[in-house]
Amino acid sequence: MNAVLIALLVLPLAGAALTLAPVFGTDPAAADRRALRLNSVVTGVVLLLTVALAAGFDHDEPGRMQATTNVSWIPAIGVRFHLGVDGISLPLIVLTALLTFLCALYSEKRLPAGEARGGAGDGNRPSARAFTGLFLLLEVGMLATFAVLDLLLFFLAFEIVLIPMYFLIARWGSGAKVPAANRFILYTLLGSAVMLLGFLLVGGKTGTFDMQALAAAHGNGLSHGTQVIAALAIMVGLAVKAPAWPLHSWLPDAHTAAPTVGSVLLAGVLLKMGTYGLVRVLLPVVPDGTATLAPYLGAFAAVGIVYGSLACLALARPGAKGDLKRLIAYSSVGHMGFVLLGIASLTQVGVNGALFANIAHGLITGLLFFVVGALKDRYGTADLDTLAGTTGAALYGRAPRIGALLAFAAVASLGLPGLAGFWGELLAMFGAFDPAAGLSRPAFVTYMVLAGLGTLLTAAYLLIVVKRVCMGDPKQPALVEGPADLRPYEAVSWTPLAALTLLAGLWPALLLGLSDPAVKHLLGGG
Repeated sequence: MNAVLIALLVLPLAGAALTLAPVFGTDPAAADRRALRLNSVVTGVVLLLTVALAAGFDHDEPGRMQATTNVSWIPAIGVRFHLGVDGISLPLIVLTALLTFLCALYSEKRLPAGEARGGAGDGNRPSARAFTGLFLLLEVGMLATFAVLDLLLFFLAFEIVLIPMYFLIARWGSGAKVPAANRFILYTLLGSAVMLLGFLLVGGKTGTFDMQALAAAHGNGLSHGTQVIAALAIMVGLAVKAPAWPLHSWLPDAHTAAPTVGSVLLAGVLLKMGTYGLVRVLLPVVPDGTATLAPYLGAFAAVGIVYGSLACLALARPGAKGDLKRLIAYSSVGHMGFVLLGIASLTQVGVNGALFANIAHGLITGLLFFVVGALKDRYGTADLDTLAGTTGAALYGRAPRIGALLAFAAVASLGLPGLAGFWGELLAMFGAFDPAAGLSRPAFVTYMVLAGLGTLLTAAYLLIVVKRVCMGDPKQPALVEGPADLRPYEAVSWTPLAALTLLAGLWPALLLGLSDPAVKHLLGGG
């Protein structure tokens, strides 16, 4: 199985390199079609390999690292090419492969047009070949982040995703895309630099960057002061990507400007890289330092939950000229707050809830961004007031399938029991109700109450959105005449996300059975 894991990284890297070769022909239109087909084929094969990896995974021992490769890479500084998967990383790898494949399929029919440089003609528009190369490079970085087991390799994979995502926003986005892309990369680069300092401190004090060896030591050999400093640096760097309040301000602009597939991957995968790092690195490597900082992380998480919900309520109200993509971006700040709260509890229940919420958020928010992107394509705007005005969308009457999917994703996002959004947030709140020994229970109960308030606010703004966009009189004049309902390529791209959202909600043991033994292993240091 280790060969399968290596192939997961090599295949999209080879595909990205192939886009630099003159193999697509001289006709621009034909070359674009071939490049987009290559994107779908490569990401499809990668998805099949992840299915094979999951099928060959020993589900009786999800806490054990499997499909491992461990060879020396840079002996001078002790860096090793160390790969492996366990019950924590496997669901994230499968989610990443699925979302990238669905985005590639969607892009074959709906490639973002980009904008011509300097107002020139179509000849200056970014090519589909460039899009494919950047897209596959982005997939390499995302998959590698969840597969590597060396701190410096983790940093490298963490950084690989920044440049492709920057160009996807800056070249294929819309609106104020260049300032949004600049803010995205500046925030994340600064966070990564701080995180690297923490990694170097840990590696310098212990003599190794191997994440398995550091997890087995469980902080032995590191003084309390060193652990606190390292944990603070690593936590800040990862919190930028999560994003945790108040380090979130790059996210709404990036989502608003990004193309549909960029928003899907940004919300569905890139945000998970930060929270995954908190679980994989902070909890087992610097446990004492993490315990010292956990109350502060919990406080920021609770504030983020309420803040994100209030921001969404403000955008959803009539007359606010709220952009739906921006609203979903702020909702991510709130939802990821539940993930951070579960991690901050330092309990097995809370961390399992955080990992479950990670996957649920990727499925649900990916679907939301797909649907909102389709609305923007049809109506030329994602402005909520425009969509909900007297010439509004009235999706239930005009495009009932899209309206039903939007309502489904909204009720899943607000945590309706039976859908994926429910379990992660519930378990995170349970973790806060009874935090780990040494943490202040009154403080964490307060955070839990604030999180509960956040769930009520979330239900309020999502139901307002559904009412304003989906309801209305379809006989009234529309923004555009006869908006098309669900198209075949949209159904193919979106249906798996809806189905998995329902499956995870009805069968939570599918994910919890994988993560629970692995979480117990990390928290116990065994």
